[in-house]
Amino acid sequence: MAAIEWIRFGIVIVLLVFGMSIFFLEIFGVYRFKFVLNRMQIAATGDTLGIGLCLIGLMVANGWDATTAKLALVIVFLWCASPVSSHMIARLEYTTDQTLLENCRMVSMEEAEKEAVRKGDGEDADI
Repeated sequence: MAAIEWIRFGIVIVLLVFGMSIFFLEIFGVYRFKFVLNRMQIAATGDTLGIGLCLIGLMVANGWDATTAKLALVIVFLWCASPVSSHMIARLEYTTDQTLLENCRMVSMEEAEKEAVRKGDGEDADI
């Protein structure tokens, strides 16, 4: 029985370490990127994946009971709410930012195909 507990403890440690490392990468990415949509994307990814891994680790550590079910509901809520809120913030930024075109490069389909052929991606590259 003790071997199973050690295996469970190892799984919990791995999940929590991966979740916390995602959080640290998120913090680094938010301060490194200059454009607000890039910052928002890395923050949303870190929230969804980092919190998910940490909560799954806590679920494994707790065993199966009512608290584990509540943590599962929290994960489902976060997986639904975080992308929706990030999308709403991105749309607000897109509609209100006057300097958006300075931070983006608009490319027509023909230009993208020429660039793909020039880079050696082939004639029928999917773009």
